Amino acid sequence: MNEVLSAFRSCFSRTATFEWFIIIIVGLMLRTDRLGVTTLIRDLSLHPRSYETLIHFFRSSAWSLESLRLTWLQVIRRVAPLFSLNGAVVLVGDGMKQAKEARRMPGVKKLHQESENSSKAQYIFGHLFGAIGILMGTPQKWFCLPLFMNLQDGVKTMFGWSGSSERQDSHVVQMMDQGFAAAKPFGKALLLLDRYFLSVPALKRLNEWNAPGTTRMHIITKAKSNTVAYEYPSATKKRRGRPRKKGAEVKRKSLFQSRADAFQTAQVAIYGKDEAVPYLCLDLLWGQGLYQKLRFVLVQLGDQLSILVSTDLTLEATDIIRLYGYRFKIECTFREMKQAIGGFSYHYCSKSMSKLKRYLKKGEIHPLEQVTNEKDQTNIRLTVKAIEGYVMCSCIAMGLLQLLAVKYSHRVPARFFRYLRTPSFLKIRLWSICANLFFACSLTTRMYPYRK
Repeated sequence: MNEVLSAFRSCFSRTATFEWFIIIIVGLMLRTDRLGVTTLIRDLSLHPRSYETLIHFFRSSAWSLESLRLTWLQVIRRVAPLFSLNGAVVLVGDGMKQAKEARRMPGVKKLHQESENSSKAQYIFGHLFGAIGILMGTPQKWFCLPLFMNLQDGVKTMFGWSGSSERQDSHVVQMMDQGFAAAKPFGKALLLLDRYFLSVPALKRLNEWNAPGTTRMHIITKAKSNTVAYEYPSATKKRRGRPRKKGAEVKRKSLFQSRADAFQTAQVAIYGKDEAVPYLCLDLLWGQGLYQKLRFVLVQLGDQLSILVSTDLTLEATDIIRLYGYRFKIECTFREMKQAIGGFSYHYCSKSMSKLKRYLKKGEIHPLEQVTNEKDQTNIRLTVKAIEGYVMCSCIAMGLLQLLAVKYSHRVPARFFRYLRTPSFLKIRLWSICANLFFACSLTTRMYPYRK
């Protein structure tokens, strides 16, 4: 922990701010409930006057989110046992929605969530985060270590105040930008995404980033069953006019019946189990007006029919199937960040922001567009920084726990391979709490010499 956290010293212009950063990270690792920064004060036995300091930390000008993210990427590159395939690291991306009821919290927007659980509402008011993680661990257990998360919806007006083009695109296009920013330190990467992100704007942005050639990133995702692809245009038939961009239309769902004899069977590790998977690999054109060459892998696993897609035409079909099985690791990361780390338990609001209207009429101006005072705009932007900074610190705390689990898993019985607070980890967690509390209290004593 000392080796990892010391690398962040260059991100802070003041020593006191850096020491508070360490206390926050340790507190997030050891917190016992999800009640914001007050949990850190109780669990670390800090003075009640520290509450104002902790609140101010996330709005402080002594550090920036960008430097924190870049340093975290460099730390992961140096110390984490990363999963790689053909020299490319494996990134995992997805969106995450967190319900928030505050009326003066920037970025809160009405969101639609799809779920088979009837206890979840169809529409919620909250934040939409775009998250990028990286696959790391051991062959026995792989983790999706969170790299960074940021707000990707409801903040377009705020970032437009300064005339910046940042976050002015759709959620899908912003995910390509995030993935490429995470791939730069590694040079070559594969990004695993859900089928929601397979779109023409996303592929166009991906091609723009890959054009210089210094960093290469490919995506592996899933296609909808009702989408249409095209065969390669025939080059033998000559006719007048410009060359054809596409060939015959192919309805991919019908291929499971029409090309049933061409399916091959291979043993592939899916969700930790070796299974015999029938598959068919085809290279087709996809995207209305784009017609980009993609590799489609039709998979038939029991009664489930899936169509996987890769922009890398050199990947084997079995590798595409195996890699897409790791995409669900980011869902496990979201669960632990919500339930154990409390990474989304922030309560940052701003008096400078107009009260949120839950039901805007058609043509009615959004309250944020009526904010013209520069000081109010600055306060709202600082609130957005506080929200994203809190989530970023939670990502670092989560990643530290995962790194500790991988490095010291040999000290735990094989049947208890865990990395968070569980009954089977009682003795180890007590030892960890005592050691980390001693570390945090020693820093507190340095900042408050009059306290023992």
